[in-house]
Amino acid sequence: MIRCGLDGLLRDTSSLAERSYGLLAHGASVTSDLSPIVPALTRSAAGPPLRLFAPEHGFWGVEQDMISVDERRDPYFDLETVSLYGSDEASLRPHPSCFEGLEILLIDLQDVGARYYTYAATAIWAAEAALAAAVEIWVLDRPNPLGGLQVEGGLPDPGFESFVSAFDLPVRHGLTLGELHRLEAQRRGWDEAGLRILPVEGWQREVPSKRSGWTWRSPSPNMPTQETAFVYPGGCLIEATELSEGRGTTQPFHLVGAPGLDGLELAKRMNARGLPGARYLPTCFRPQFQKHGGRACGGVEIVVTDQEVFPSYRAGVELLEEVWSLDPDAATWRSEPYEFVIDRPAIDLLTGGEDCRRLLEEGGDVADWIASWSEGERSFLEERESVLLYS
Repeated sequence: MIRCGLDGLLRDTSSLAERSYGLLAHGASVTSDLSPIVPALTRSAAGPPLRLFAPEHGFWGVEQDMISVDERRDPYFDLETVSLYGSDEASLRPHPSCFEGLEILLIDLQDVGARYYTYAATAIWAAEAALAAAVEIWVLDRPNPLGGLQVEGGLPDPGFESFVSAFDLPVRHGLTLGELHRLEAQRRGWDEAGLRILPVEGWQREVPSKRSGWTWRSPSPNMPTQETAFVYPGGCLIEATELSEGRGTTQPFHLVGAPGLDGLELAKRMNARGLPGARYLPTCFRPQFQKHGGRACGGVEIVVTDQEVFPSYRAGVELLEEVWSLDPDAATWRSEPYEFVIDRPAIDLLTGGEDCRRLLEEGGDVADWIASWSEGERSFLEERESVLLYS
């Protein structure tokens, strides 16, 4: 049975008792029996945290993507709350004053295993700031919902670092948040005496499931199911275009489309590619907000039939290639700032370079670029061996 780091801590909180601690967590931070983290800690010898730290979307996941959060006091626990997603790029890293009075920062966030999911950057940057303030870091680890075996995608090019590409990782990296902390500790030369990982028990890198005693909890407004996490590595690329990625519907990232797009033809073309583990169904949908809000969109529904073999990132790239071929106006690149970056297109930030965008704009074949990922994947697999916690 899977037991997360939070479960292990709660078995014996004596090491936390009488020590002041802050908590970086969110609504998905629950025990294996679905007890929320703050009440569970408060009932233990540890007592309540002195301060909460909240990632993008806020502690309770209320806000949509790229909406600044200004949290002052938690509405349920009446605790001071520091938002790590405010109105500018500086807000993504905690100010040293946030750690006044703290001896320990507990980090318990449910990541989704994709390079651009922002909770990983929030956790690492908070840890770095806390260590600089002589505050210990305790990471309460959780399984990677995509499993810990498969990696997919090339490494980002130098100069393309951002909130959605903060680390030298493939898009799908197969690490837990605890393992990622160990990796970045090695890369950044942290004093590991200040870093403690409370590991997951009963997990060996397989895709976690209810059969193993693990229950998915939505970590953000548009990640409602574990299946959504499997389409996200490729589906997030749609954010970089004027296509709808299904926000404003009940199937974010599973739906892709735009007004006037021929979903029948797009589904036919995608299915002809023979991507393993997925089928593409023609569909129509009407987003209730965000891109094309209130307008009927033609497009496709991505149905994952085999999570173990579905190459989500590759599938997202190939879907963009087909839309650019079928209806380039529908695939126009996003022009608004993306995660506080104004001087680079969102697609370059997500893919980690200019190659994908240029190939699509010029009508080139992305196959060679996809094949080039293997070198980065191999080098990353070798590097990560030294930080793996689970067999």
